[in-house]
Amino acid sequence: MTKPLMAKATAVWLVDNTTLSFKQIADFCGLHELEVQGIADGDVATGVKGFDPIANNQLEQVEIDRGEADPTYRLKLKYNAAAVGEEKRRGPRYTPLSKRQDRPAAILWLVKFHPELSDGAIGKLVGTTKPTIQSIRERTHWNIGQIQPIDPVALGLCRQSELDAAVQAAARKKAAEGKVMSDDERRKLVSTEQSLAMSDAPRTGLAGLGADENEDEDKAAPTDFSNADSFFNLPDSDDEDDDRP
Repeated sequence: MTKPLMAKATAVWLVDNTTLSFKQIADFCGLHELEVQGIADGDVATGVKGFDPIANNQLEQVEIDRGEADPTYRLKLKYNAAAVGEEKRRGPRYTPLSKRQDRPAAILWLVKFHPELSDGAIGKLVGTTKPTIQSIRERTHWNIGQIQPIDPVALGLCRQSELDAAVQAAARKKAAEGKVMSDDERRKLVSTEQSLAMSDAPRTGLAGLGADENEDEDKAAPTDFSNADSFFNLPDSDDEDDDRP
């Protein structure tokens, strides 16, 4: 095992009890650097009790001392022979019951904003099945009218680093197959920092919906009738009488 147990709780403890950098804590716990920053700001892991890695025989104090003295030092997990191979996940991703109703919204967000992702990649990110993804792609899902697209990272269904890796892998695969990405797809391949700097509307999909509505309104804009007389420029009745034989 290369990552500590209870990684997020361990990160909480390290943020509260050490002067390690966010990157050092993120690398040690297997989190994204922005997640650690969110923990420090109180936006992430609210209410999570810190898990002491020293008391639980996962980290030595000398490692923390070295990390605090050198910001580029990478903490090393204490070796435990019984934990070898535990990092390999068996079977599909487990999704807590409290979050399972959020999966359709996350799938719709991925389908809309990252169409380059395959059904398999979306299934690994969100922890769902291909028939569910296909029903949302084809808009045949039983509740499609009520589903609003929401970022799976905001819902806690996956990490930002996992989403970034999946998008980059899809881009590399498309490039290897010789397919040219459209300008719209290229704009969606933004960095994590740029993604988090966006307003809340694009992350919930409301901006995209608003854009479609604006386009429809533009298409259905009424014709300018300021020169309405031109539409009724009919000949006078006297002229009609003069033309009669």
